[in-house]
Amino acid sequence: MGELKQHQPSMSIDEQVDNLKSLGLIISDEDYAKRILNDVSYFRLIKAYSLGVKLKNGNYNEGVTFEQIVNLYLFNANFRQITFAEIEEIEVNVRCRIANYFADTYGVLGYKEPSNFVDEEYYNTFIRDIEEELARNSKAPFVRNFKENYEGGDLPIYALIEVFSFGTLSKFYKNMKNVDKKAVAKTFGIGYTYLESWLESISYVRNICAHYGRLYNAKLSKTPMLYKEYSQAGIGNNRIFGVLLCMKHILKNSTHWNQYVDQVETLIDKYENVDVKTMGFPKGWKELLKQ
Repeated sequence: MGELKQHQPSMSIDEQVDNLKSLGLIISDEDYAKRILNDVSYFRLIKAYSLGVKLKNGNYNEGVTFEQIVNLYLFNANFRQITFAEIEEIEVNVRCRIANYFADTYGVLGYKEPSNFVDEEYYNTFIRDIEEELARNSKAPFVRNFKENYEGGDLPIYALIEVFSFGTLSKFYKNMKNVDKKAVAKTFGIGYTYLESWLESISYVRNICAHYGRLYNAKLSKTPMLYKEYSQAGIGNNRIFGVLLCMKHILKNSTHWNQYVDQVETLIDKYENVDVKTMGFPKGWKELLKQ
């Protein structure tokens, strides 16, 4: 392990602007740059969206402007927002179908029986997770209703599933028996091994969206298993485009998915310096995403 780096001292907004200019970033309107840096942190804006436009020595490529960095940030913010809306529909749909199937198969309190799942240790982790979720949502009217007015104070699965985080929902599905996972996945017209992988990746992307993170030029650490037709065509699974392909198949009966694809295209056209290759978008990406 090499010598550890020292933390850099704090910089005022004026010093941040001067530092960027010293690195070759073109700033034609310093007042504008200062306003932006007062609202969006240097770390969130500059560190994240300078990737790919700086040389190894830390200087910016020739001709790069502050406005271009801001445009990448704004593109990501808008792209993240419209993508989050599609993930929301997936999350609601999956909650509904898992809850309906599980209640019909094992009863509304069937989740309390470890034998209804594959891995007991995994199940115990799930129980601890939902206890924490219920504690956080203890004042929600529907939680209080079941706690105060029903024998044992337990929530039925169709209510309990509404307090799951998407991550907990993904884990719940992962620990279901294969025959049960197949039944749920069949309602989407998808193989259960794919759906299991996709939910985990989409949950990861959902958390990026919820915490105002970066999808532009970002490598994903939770990657989905893609259909062979995509991987054989050279489409990678560690960028956001691979996840969008999975979302397309889950939302294949959605009335607005094609509208979402058009919105993505509009954003790309609006922010001209966006390089979609850094997001895994291949040539002909729109045709691949359209239903």
